[in-house]
Amino acid sequence: MASLSELISENSKMSSSEIEHVTELIAEWRLLADLSFADLLLWLPIRRDEKSWPEGYLAVAQIRPTTAATVFTEDLIGTEINWGDRPLIDQALSSGEIIRDAKPELVGQIMIKEETIPVIFNGKTLAIISRHRNSELMRQPSKLELNYREIAHKIYKMVSEGNFPIRNSLYNSESAPRVGDGLIRLDVNGTIFFASPNARSALSRVGFQKEIEGENLGSVFAGLGQGDNQPTDESWQTLLSGKFLRRAEYESAQAVIDILIIPLTDGQDRIGAIALIHNITELRNRDRALITKDATIKEIHHRVKNNLQTVSALLRLQSRRVTDPIASAALDEAVRRVGSIALVHETLSNQSSEFVEFDSVFEQIIKNSLDLSPRKIEFNKVGNFGSFDSKTATALSLIITELIHNALEHGLTHSGNSLTVEIARDRNKYVVSVCDDGPGFPEGFSIEKSANLGLQIVNTLTKNELNGNLILNRINNLTKAEVVFGIN
Repeated sequence: MASLSELISENSKMSSSEIEHVTELIAEWRLLADLSFADLLLWLPIRRDEKSWPEGYLAVAQIRPTTAATVFTEDLIGTEINWGDRPLIDQALSSGEIIRDAKPELVGQIMIKEETIPVIFNGKTLAIISRHRNSELMRQPSKLELNYREIAHKIYKMVSEGNFPIRNSLYNSESAPRVGDGLIRLDVNGTIFFASPNARSALSRVGFQKEIEGENLGSVFAGLGQGDNQPTDESWQTLLSGKFLRRAEYESAQAVIDILIIPLTDGQDRIGAIALIHNITELRNRDRALITKDATIKEIHHRVKNNLQTVSALLRLQSRRVTDPIASAALDEAVRRVGSIALVHETLSNQSSEFVEFDSVFEQIIKNSLDLSPRKIEFNKVGNFGSFDSKTATALSLIITELIHNALEHGLTHSGNSLTVEIARDRNKYVVSVCDDGPGFPEGFSIEKSANLGLQIVNTLTKNELNGNLILNRINNLTKAEVVFGIN
């Protein structure tokens, strides 16, 4: 399904700034739907060109309220209507004014009242919002519902004046406060004259126990604020005055609340503001728990790395004391393998993700390998690995270490001086090839029958850990060891 920007681009001649205005409106119109207890549809005029009168409209966005039952159970995005089918939409487009007080109409078994609002930007009507609500639920509104609707009318007027959404909005985040979390209404001086029950509850959690209405919101938090809770750039009185779009967080010993201030305007005049209040105590506790967990995991990887380096150092000391060259070589190989595993844990201990940026691990592997080579080797890398989970990264680091060591020790010992590692990726399938221009494998070579422990380790790890295959071949005077595997 096409994105909102694509739908607008394909069906209109809007500029990039106009498209941005409409997409920002859609990012924030959950606020409008919830305040007005209504389903919203956004209708895009369909024109042959910029100067032509619309032939009809296309529904490009739809939202249902969380504060009331929906009146539309079906998805209406993509619906096309002709000019004249919906007179209220035509009127809003023609006049550039909000069309209200229409008579309710029976849709299915529900009497629905429709209102239409032009979306205006820089004096141009870009689209029309149609607002649909159950008229039966409007007969005896509570104080909360009356305040929500009054606020909704003011914001819809801002939409029709081109003043909403507010530029550089802080609202379009999934973690931003919502109407149902708690709402406070401020007058032009920042004084509270309505607070929803959830907003009162949130303020009570952070220590404000008095009657909230009639209080100045900035003064409330300035009185509560202690130590680290004082804002650094602006005072609480300035931050929560309602003059500017602001977002702040207040934390007490008992709770943490998120505060979003949205100014309300009428033309060029400021007429007040709303404050959306969200108790995010549990969210912050989860964040802290995750941070603690991440720190613990990083510390574990750090300690595993240190332990592996200790094991490596002990093996190296033992290797120096052994007089048998075969035993000494075996211990040296064990040092190299333990070092490869330690590299993965070192990388994990220095990052927050459990996914390993494997290219940095590979760079260290190849550096260590070439430093130990007695001959000058020309090395090339083609492609990039990307990120792998720790299990895959550990297996792959051992596999590549063994293949590179095998090429340096057997393929490039007496002839050849070129080593290439190629990484090919097709979606989730990887082919990692280690190539050298040495003499190649002996005729009739078989991994299963070979005494080469390194290749047997590679074969076992590829099959058991990566669910892949190891392929050895000789192409164009190049010996190639290919590891083929997939990532779920």
